[in-house]
Amino acid sequence: MSSPDDSALQRRLGTFDAVTIGLGSMVGAGIFVALAPAAAAAGSSLLIALAVAAVVAYCNAASSARLAALYPQSGGTYIYARERLGEFWGYTAGWSFIVGKTASCAAMALTVGYYAWPGQAHAVAVAAVVALTTLNYTGIQKSALLTRIIVALVLAVLAVVVGVVLGFGDMAGSRLAFGHVSVRGVLQAAGLLFFAFAGYARIATLGEEVRDPARTIPRAIPIALGIALLVYAVVAVTVVGELGSVTLASATAPLADAVRAAGLPNLVPMVRVGAAVAALGSLLALILGVSRTTLAMARDRHLPHALAAVHPRFKSPHRAEVVVGVVVAAVAALVDVRGAIGFSSFAVLLYYAIANASAWTLGRKVIPVIGFVGCLLLAFLLPISSVLVGAAVVTIGAAAYVVTAPGRPASGS
Repeated sequence: MSSPDDSALQRRLGTFDAVTIGLGSMVGAGIFVALAPAAAAAGSSLLIALAVAAVVAYCNAASSARLAALYPQSGGTYIYARERLGEFWGYTAGWSFIVGKTASCAAMALTVGYYAWPGQAHAVAVAAVVALTTLNYTGIQKSALLTRIIVALVLAVLAVVVGVVLGFGDMAGSRLAFGHVSVRGVLQAAGLLFFAFAGYARIATLGEEVRDPARTIPRAIPIALGIALLVYAVVAVTVVGELGSVTLASATAPLADAVRAAGLPNLVPMVRVGAAVAALGSLLALILGVSRTTLAMARDRHLPHALAAVHPRFKSPHRAEVVVGVVVAAVAALVDVRGAIGFSSFAVLLYYAIANASAWTLGRKVIPVIGFVGCLLLAFLLPISSVLVGAAVVTIGAAAYVVTAPGRPASGS
């Protein structure tokens, strides 16, 4: 098992900081990135897909909160599954999280680039990763402070967008009406929108840096999820009502397009800045989560043990931070945003399926069963390219475990 005392992080985060980090990840990922591809899948049933994604996310959040109260260490479901289901499932959860969230990081970095400087999106994405990795290296408190500022700015921008569209736009009720409902389309869209809800996992993966985690984490996860759902619902209704699902499906900057359609193009630069800032906040929180899971797996020697080092001054997993930053920067230089979202959703849905299976062993089995079935259903109804690539990468990781497990030292040795 891991031995946190050998390379312990410091508990510096309270409930407000934990909620803010979760919100910083969710709001940046969901509003500015996932609405358009989800609308392409669900059409006029986008809001139904949002509700389905929210139900699955709630089940996952409830399961994660119960597990986090029992196992308040960095690593999230990697730790929970290892303790409840065994080493293999812990490893599979950790591997799925790392590869899925690395793709999420790349998607967020590219979102920064496309909103800030579309002609040089990949270069801006790499620069953003380098800057935030440097910040994270210096400790969790600075990262939490910056996330507070980012979340406040993003919520303010979203409030302006909603106010402008409602006040000056042409909100047509017919655009919100549900047409022909394709069950497959709704579930595929829900799987893509799940990308937007997965940010509360950052709270659990930072468990070793939260004060009084048995109380703070179960409290922070539902608060962050509830606020994000409210924000998503209001913005989705506003944007769909202004643009319609067909126009939204093809939009590269849907909130900016909604403001332009409402007749106030002068506000578009503000929205673009808000989107870039939101994506930065999400990227910051994502890198934190991936590096902490990397730390936990390195402690158990599923990854090179050198990555378990904690900086003596900053009390951050500095080697894990640097390696994660380098990998994310490389991926961001090469990938496509929508492809990254699909791949990330597949891997993270598998991660949460394992979380629900772990929670099932604790009793109160209805919510974990709904979460488990929902995660697998949404994962395998994603676009076929996402399913094939995601399944291949997860299988490669599982095969690596099977091959190396017989010769690996015991965990924590």
